[in-house]
Parts: sequence; structure tokens; C-alpha cells
Amino acid sequence: VLLAAAMSFDDNIDELTIAAALHEKLYGKPLRLTRMPNGVVVPADAEYVLWGRITAEDDDEGPYVDITGTVDDVRQEPVIEVDGVIHRDNPIFHALIPGEAEHKTLMGLPRAPTIKSAVSEVCECLDVHMTEGGCGWLAAVVKIRKTNPDDGMKAIHAALAGHRSMKMVTVVDEDIDISDPVRVEWAMVTRWQPDKDTVMLSNQKGSSLDPSRDSDGLTAKVGFDATLPWDVDHEGFMSVQ
Repeated sequence: VLLAAAMSFDDNIDELTIAAALHEKLYGKPLRLTRMPNGVVVPADAEYVLWGRITAEDDDEGPYVDITGTVDDVRQEPVIEVDGVIHRDNPIFHALIPGEAEHKTLMGLPRAPTIKSAVSEVCECLDVHMTEGGCGWLAAVVKIRKTNPDDGMKAIHAALAGHRSMKMVTVVDEDIDISDPVRVEWAMVTRWQPDKDTVMLSNQKGSSLDPSRDSDGLTAKVGFDATLPWDVDHEGFMSVQ
């Protein structure tokens, strides 16, 4: 349920539908639901349930600390009027601490498959890792199996299109452990040439979670092609450690 709630979709899909599908796949049985007095259906095993109405009134939300550990923008958001609260016996209130590992995981984990899907449209994508330094949101490492000389560059553009908030992406070969930042950096220093293996894009839609973006919300983005050169013998590039 938490993972589904952290997802966002281009189509008008109810997160509860996704939660039910994930629950069925993981546990082999339907997600139990119950109906609130206002008619809204919620997970039956929820610790707390608040029900109410979204009003036509807007008010300031924030300031508060977000996933980067910095203070996010104050935004005008709809006011919710809570009509009731129910809870289980001896309930546990599960709070997410802003900017900590659980927050980053829940935000970043749903982005990896969308990036992988986008990259898979242009080349063979094996895996995607949202980096810890990128707060699980602003940076990723993409592993591909290269079958054409321009696959690395195509993967960069596809990955940035697959997650519009992302600011930096590194593309590596299938022999690199993308969850290990040391191995990713090793791939860069042994396979990447800054002057010809780098993509820099200006005036791109940025994330409000990036305090370095321009006042109009635009930012620059960068991609590093740290894959093996296409037209040389690869033997000298392979690690023997």
C-alpha cells in the first residue's frame, strides 16, 4: 500500500488498484478492503484511517524538509476537512522521517521501472539504480547490453525522458555493479571520455526538490556514457580484480 501510494501515473489510475495488484502478486490473495461512512473504500488492515473532503479552498503547504534534506518550496494546495478518524486497537502510527532512507526508497523505487521501460524502447536495458547521493530521485545509473555504437547515448536521452525530475544519469555496461558507487566511478575513469561521452541539456524542466534550479523552474541536465568504446578491443578494459 505504501509503495502504491508513492507512485504517480500519466493515466488516471487509482493507487488502490495498484496496491491490490501488488498484494495479490506478493501474497497470493486479494487485498482486504472496507468502506468508510463517506463511501470511500480503504485497506481493511490500516492502522489509522482519516476520511473527509477536499475543499475548493487553497492554503500554504510548508515549508518542510523534503527528500534532499533541504527545505522545499511553500506551495498552495487544496485544504482537506477531516470528518472522522478510526483506528485499530493499540494502533501504530507509521511516520516517515523526511529525507531518510525510507522516504528515498518509497519515492525512488517506483521511478526505476519507468526509467527501465523508457530505455528499453531504444536499447537492451538490464537494470536501473536510483543512487543514494541523488536522494533516490535526482540521479540514476543505468545498465545496458550494448549492441550498437550509439546505445549509450540513446540510453541517456531515454532515461532523462523516462523520469523528468532526474538531473544526472550514468550509463554502464553489464559487467558493472550499478549498486556499488565505487564500481560505477571505476567505469567512468576507465571508459568515459568527457569531451565525447557526455550529454549536456540546457533549459530543461527541473525538480522543485533541486534548490540549484533557475527561478523559472528550469535546469540543466547531464548524462555520462561510461560504456565500453565500440570500435576497440575490450580486453584491456576488463577488470581482473
